[in-house]
Amino acid sequence: MPKQSQNPFGRALFNDPDARALSRVGVVDVGSNSVRLVVFDGAARSPAYFYNEKIMCGLGSGLATSGRLNPEGRVRALKALIRFAHLADGMRLPPLSVVATAAVRDASDGPDFCADVLARTGLEIQVINGKEEARLSAQGVLLGWPGAYGLICDIGGASMELAEIGKGKVGRRATSELGPLKLRDLKGGRKGRRAHIKSVVDGLKATMGPQRDRLFLVGGSWRAIARIDMARRGYPLSVLHEYRMTVTSVQETTRFFEGRDPENLRALARVSAARMALVPYALEVLARLIRTFKPKDIAISSYGIREGLLYEQMSQRLRDRDPLIEACRFAEHKDARLPGFGRTLYDFVSPLFKSLPAGLGVGQVRLIKAACLLHDVSWRAHPDFRAELCFDYATRANMGGLKHSERVFLGLALQYRYSSKPMGSRFAPLLTLLDEKHLQQAEILGRAMRFGAMLWPQNTRSSQGPLASLRLFPKKMRLELTLAPTAEAVFGEVAQARLAALAQALDCETRIKMQKPRAPKDNNRVKPLNLALNHLPFAPINAKGSA
Repeated sequence: MPKQSQNPFGRALFNDPDARALSRVGVVDVGSNSVRLVVFDGAARSPAYFYNEKIMCGLGSGLATSGRLNPEGRVRALKALIRFAHLADGMRLPPLSVVATAAVRDASDGPDFCADVLARTGLEIQVINGKEEARLSAQGVLLGWPGAYGLICDIGGASMELAEIGKGKVGRRATSELGPLKLRDLKGGRKGRRAHIKSVVDGLKATMGPQRDRLFLVGGSWRAIARIDMARRGYPLSVLHEYRMTVTSVQETTRFFEGRDPENLRALARVSAARMALVPYALEVLARLIRTFKPKDIAISSYGIREGLLYEQMSQRLRDRDPLIEACRFAEHKDARLPGFGRTLYDFVSPLFKSLPAGLGVGQVRLIKAACLLHDVSWRAHPDFRAELCFDYATRANMGGLKHSERVFLGLALQYRYSSKPMGSRFAPLLTLLDEKHLQQAEILGRAMRFGAMLWPQNTRSSQGPLASLRLFPKKMRLELTLAPTAEAVFGEVAQARLAALAQALDCETRIKMQKPRAPKDNNRVKPLNLALNHLPFAPINAKGSA
């Protein structure tokens, strides 16, 4: 047996885990079915994928009967690792962190393979046991869902791991040999295979106890099933991370799979031939899992063992940060014209939502913050395409901590920040993921940011406080803008037009107040102008500006 490491993390992946910016680091996962290199970059709490390459090697194919690594797969895996080592040198990365899972740890020639890799590439493979694999996969899920609770199920080619998570911690863990590659080689046909799966899952339940919360699925075979489920439903957003399924939808997708030609279905769902060949076995395992554990719902996680390696190196202070907000802060710092203005813009627009009857929930606060931080990161794009680019970025970017409906909300708000017109028909299917209330709130947020951006050269905090502020009176159906004297000069026609568009979205009339210059006494008095924008001598909705 290969030497197994209980702690393959002796050297930190980045020097300062509390730093917002993550230096470029590479992680290699040598799995039973694939070998993958991921290079992380960007915000430490929400790393971006600078480089991502996967080679389907099938190291674990035939392992159940031979006890050895698949010879062809071994050759392919070695070539892949040689390539990855050269790529790392070319990118000037620190030494790659390489981990291997079930196939290498179970194969009799696993140690020989690791020695061969070390001799040919200089890469030292750390072989982790099943429970450690379960823990790292669970931590990968926590990277994207800090408050997640439920059961993690990570399926590879030759094994399947379970781990429970709650309150930011990993609890009980278990490992099994329910990998599709091993099930494919199992004797006894479909009947024997299903009896074996039932027996193993029953044993897993005895170890894990009741797990009626969310079931998080990690692994390529689960993602392939999710793609097929999306194709069956005609789902409009092709983002796997945070995709949700129900027990009923899994059952319907199983019937859908069994009634279709595999090649046609593979093209429809965009699944590789090697992965599609394993889907029938993964479906049998999933059916037994949901029948045994009865989860309340099912979520796909694109984060797993590789992200778990990063999470391992984070301090608790960094883990406690919101991955969405950290990613948006990093984007603002890197790409915005005026980094730091997003916080000011949030202070400017948030009173609108605090005054609405429903108030301002925690989930909504973070989405408004995210939108304000991202409101100016696409300014280099051509003005005709900024709105479209923003919508695409928010809905499809590799960001954690976002439900699909929240992606669409964020994208729609950013679209209205750059355009006063609704999105075209190309995006209409995605809007079906939002109800009428959230469609309206996204428009209000976008139009508020669009107006606030007109004041950005002046709308910063000074010793005298904010230079412009909004206040909403829902019962009076009135939107009130208060301007400091120094902000009056930038409140031109385009800014007035954008304020009018915001008032129209709120179905309110407007009132503008000018704050008097600070005086020794009575310096908080304001002078109302009683200016209703619908009486201004221009068409506010059609006015244009480039800010």
